[in-house]
Amino acid sequence: MPTRHQRTVAALQAKAMEALRLQRQGDLTRAAALYREVLRELPGNGDVLHALGVVEAQRGRPGEAAELLARAARANPNDATVQVNYGNALLELKRIPEAVAAYDRALAINRRNILAHYNRGVALADLQRPQEALDSYEQVLSLDPGHAEARYGKANALVSLNRPRESLAEFQAAQALDPNRADFYLNEALARLVIGDFAPAWQLYEWRWKTERVAGFARTLAQPAWRGDADLAGKTILLHAEQGFGDTLHFCRYATLVAERAARVVLEVQPALVRVLSTLAGVHKVLARGDALPPFDLHCPILSLPLAFGTTLATIPSRVPYLRSDPELIDGWRARLGTKTRLRVGLVWSGSGGLEFDQRSIALAELATLFDADVEVFGLQKEVRESDRASLAAHPEIRQLGDQLGDFADTAALLELMDLIVTVDTAAAHLAGAMAKPVWLLLAFEPTWRWLLGRDDSPWYPTARLFRQRSIGDWTTPVAEVRAALRALARS
Repeated sequence: MPTRHQRTVAALQAKAMEALRLQRQGDLTRAAALYREVLRELPGNGDVLHALGVVEAQRGRPGEAAELLARAARANPNDATVQVNYGNALLELKRIPEAVAAYDRALAINRRNILAHYNRGVALADLQRPQEALDSYEQVLSLDPGHAEARYGKANALVSLNRPRESLAEFQAAQALDPNRADFYLNEALARLVIGDFAPAWQLYEWRWKTERVAGFARTLAQPAWRGDADLAGKTILLHAEQGFGDTLHFCRYATLVAERAARVVLEVQPALVRVLSTLAGVHKVLARGDALPPFDLHCPILSLPLAFGTTLATIPSRVPYLRSDPELIDGWRARLGTKTRLRVGLVWSGSGGLEFDQRSIALAELATLFDADVEVFGLQKEVRESDRASLAAHPEIRQLGDQLGDFADTAALLELMDLIVTVDTAAAHLAGAMAKPVWLLLAFEPTWRWLLGRDDSPWYPTARLFRQRSIGDWTTPVAEVRAALRALARS
């Protein structure tokens, strides 16, 4: 006859098995409850801690999962799977260096753990360490050449290393392994765009509508989509914005080309852009997203217009200015700025605070060497990060005006009064370029497709000058180049 202890162990084992069954069926709440009952009896059991940690991760509770999996890892220090799952919870919490350390511990236990190699690559890519990420993905592929996600990760790492041409074969290999993954095609499109291979790129770029990051911008409209095929004469076409402010400012230029085909153009954009985009030539009406739409015959999202027009590197529509500022707003800003005594430079040093792993922004302190030039510096930064406030306070020579800006019509009027705009890759760069204002861009090492590869000019914006990082994360060289150019300009 079983002893009481044996009966207790058997009951706990039965509960654990039932929890596992519920977990496999997707009933995670009941599975977690049962695992917790077992854990109350066996508080230091590594297997139960691990199982409950995995369930909590599946329930979308990475904080609890990480705490449980840390305890499981201490209880079972030689279990690579526990370390991998702990790393995954840390990755979900954006505790990325700790996640890398967990994957390294897993690989010290088992060098052939594919998931540890792969997730380590993902984490290192997030940390902007693409060479190490590439090494991890290649380890995966040495163990499993048919790993589609590792092929895709390798391709993205090659792009981050400024090797986009090499990435193309990897994107295509990933597509062959998993033909339904829209990201595989979209990122090939971006790699082709950055090297100027526009014809196939615009076709591939249409895959964006099937990706999570862009699908939310799709419009469900009864009217047919236009991609350059139908005659527009006498027709009303709705052109609608998608994605960010910079995208709209960049591609709204095509609205004038559409109007030149004898179409009546209605342009729907983000509310903050309505006033400034009302200066576009040929546009019948500019609406804010969410306004009632007038009758129309066809529609096209604005980032599909390069496809519709068959844009190549040689046929980029580069006529500027295509946007203008309001004279009344200019007068208002002129009165606020007062008498001009020196060269006026507008400065934008960071992008939207909502971007994760933002490579394009610069800490204001890193730009301090620019402020001793014989120029007036005006801060046009609308969103000042908490980390930059001390630097802003320490440099009273920067006259911060960004918090006084309303919509982009205000920004355009202020830009009109600047002799030069120095900016990172933001909407302000596009607005300045669209207005034919001299604009100097500080660009991160990883190529962004619209600025192409290795150039110091832009075929999209003739008044732009590009200053690029020479290595990942190092702004020293481009900032020094801007400083030298700024001093030369101030003396001229």
